[in-house]
Amino acid sequence: MAVTMAEISKLRTMTGAGMMDCKNALIEAENDFEKAIEIIRKKGQAVAAKRSDREASEGCVLAAAKDGFGAVLALKCETDFVAKNNDFIALTQSFLDVAMESKPATLDELKALKIGDRSIADLIVERIGITGEKMELDYYEFVNGGSAISYIHPGNKLATLVAFTEANVDYQVARDVAMQVAAMNPVSLDRSSVPQKIIDTELEIGRDKARQEGKPENMLDKIAQGRLNKFFQESTLLEQSFIKDGKMSVSDYLKANKATAIMFKRVTLNQE
Repeated sequence: MAVTMAEISKLRTMTGAGMMDCKNALIEAENDFEKAIEIIRKKGQAVAAKRSDREASEGCVLAAAKDGFGAVLALKCETDFVAKNNDFIALTQSFLDVAMESKPATLDELKALKIGDRSIADLIVERIGITGEKMELDYYEFVNGGSAISYIHPGNKLATLVAFTEANVDYQVARDVAMQVAAMNPVSLDRSSVPQKIIDTELEIGRDKARQEGKPENMLDKIAQGRLNKFFQESTLLEQSFIKDGKMSVSDYLKANKATAIMFKRVTLNQE
C-alpha cells in the first residue's frame, strides 16, 4: 500500500523515528497510525532486548532549578555520537522538564510519568529502536530549599544542584558553590553527614598507614583521627577550601554572603 510523504512526516513527528522506519511501519500497518506506532515500539523493544548486555557509558546530564526545587538526571547511551545528537539532548531535556513539573520522589516514579500518551520508560524504548543503541535513564536526583541552583558543566557530562535555606541567595554566590561541587566532588555537606562506613574506612586506612610508617601501636588511633580530620577538610563541602580563594573555606564564603547551603547533588555519567 502506498503511503504519502505527509503521512510519513506525521508519524515521524509522533514518534521521532526515522523516515524509512516510519514508511515501513505505515506500509506494514496499512496506513493505520496506531498499528504503525505499535510496530515502532516493538522494534524498540526488540533492539533493547538484543543490546541489554551492552555498556551505556556515554550520555547527557542535565539539571534545572526553580522556586527552591532542583532536579538533575542522566540519560545514557553507548556512543558519544548519539549523546551529542540534538534529538537525544532534546529528549533528555523533555524528561527534565517533566521532573521539574511533577517533582517525582524516585527514578521509578519519573520513568512512569507520561509525555503525551506515552511514559518516559516507553519513550526510551522507542528511541532505542530509532538509534539501535542501548539507552537508560540511570540517575535522577533532586534538592529542596528556600532557593536552589543548578550548574551544567560544558559538554553535558556533569551537573550539580545546591539548595539553600534562604530564598534570596545571590546568584553568583550560589553558582560559585555549585561549581565548587562540580570541581571538588565533596562526599557530603559536612562532617556530621559523612556516612559511618566512609569514616570507618578512613580510620582504618589511617591506622594501617601509621603502622607501615613504624608508629607506636598506642599512637595509631590518635594519628588516624588526625588524618580523618584532614579528610573532612578536603572532602566535605563546607570545610573545603573555596576554589576562588584558598584562604577561606566554603563555609566562610557562605557566611560572608549570608547564605546557608543545606544539600547538594552531583551527577556524572559514571556515578560511583
